[in-house]
Amino acid sequence: MAVQSALYEAEHEAFRATVREFLAKEAVPHVEAWEAAGQVDRDVWLAAGEQGLLGMDVPEEFGGGGVKDFRYNAVLTAEVGRAGATGLGFTLHNDVVAPYLTDLCTEEQQARWLPAFVRGELITAIAMSEPGAGSDLQGLRTTAVRDGDDWILNGQKTFITNGILSDLVLVVARTDPEAGARGFSILAVERGMPGFERGRKLDKIGLRAQDTAELFFEDVRVPAANLVGTEGHGFFHLMHNLPQERLSIAAGAVSAARIVLDATVEYCKERTAFGKPIGKFQNTRFELAEMHTEVSIAETYLEKAILEHNAGRFTAEDAAMAKWWTTELQKRVVDRCLQLHGGYGYMMEYPVAKAFLNSRVQTIYGGTTEIMKEIVGRSLGL
Repeated sequence: MAVQSALYEAEHEAFRATVREFLAKEAVPHVEAWEAAGQVDRDVWLAAGEQGLLGMDVPEEFGGGGVKDFRYNAVLTAEVGRAGATGLGFTLHNDVVAPYLTDLCTEEQQARWLPAFVRGELITAIAMSEPGAGSDLQGLRTTAVRDGDDWILNGQKTFITNGILSDLVLVVARTDPEAGARGFSILAVERGMPGFERGRKLDKIGLRAQDTAELFFEDVRVPAANLVGTEGHGFFHLMHNLPQERLSIAAGAVSAARIVLDATVEYCKERTAFGKPIGKFQNTRFELAEMHTEVSIAETYLEKAILEHNAGRFTAEDAAMAKWWTTELQKRVVDRCLQLHGGYGYMMEYPVAKAFLNSRVQTIYGGTTEIMKEIVGRSLGL
């Protein structure tokens, strides 16, 4: 029911077919087991690597696709959502962590990490949020102190996607307490480093198969060779890369809204009340018409945003607008679709119920709606 898109070309549609086939075989049969376990199997990461679904923009010399085109990322995000395989942390791996490794790492670091990143052998995460600091990155308390050829890392992180499975975690730490925004750096912490411990696998209301964890660092010796980017520029590296993360969230939100809306339209054609399909009632038609219009507008805006990002013109303000609007739309659409399902919408065997739970975090992670509006407001000179 979506408006015909001119965004994707033949190669993107071929990639979509590959993704759908992969998910049907490697993910869909395991979703329920993954949700019960609270994480996916590592084998699915290896399978994704074999199919070229990881590191599409990683240079070919390291085994990646070698193409910087966010349309491939958006296709993967949409198809994972369509399959209901929300536990797959591919989006975090590809859209959020990859730019740090491809754009900020040294040649030695890239040779050390990227081949395994692409093969799915090295699962990644990024650790920003702390118990006392979420959207306020300057409130971070995790510290790293230089000691010879190492950094001594101490602190705690929480709400970390891929937190349990990750083999390489980009940790944001305060390396100069007196330098303000110039006092943060990014350190790559590897699985098995003494003092690096995983805490609880957090019990969330939605995204049940996505492993989200607490991480603890107690006198972890991180080699200076694992500094990612420039010392003291961690905050600026984050600000540079956050627009793509927020665009990724927006892409997922628009896709999720369309998926649940399409399913609800079909439900309204089949479900009867008072002797006729509920879709024949004017209120239902108006509700669906409004949502179809809003989601279509969001799809158009998202297409423009992706093209602007590919062209290098997508700003932090653009990303903030895209992120807050599309995620609030997703939340609103899912809620209204659940209402149209009546009592059945409250039952977990209906996809709309799971979509309702999964959508709630969208307006929180990656920067809350309130922070996004603050960014937009400041851009207006207010």
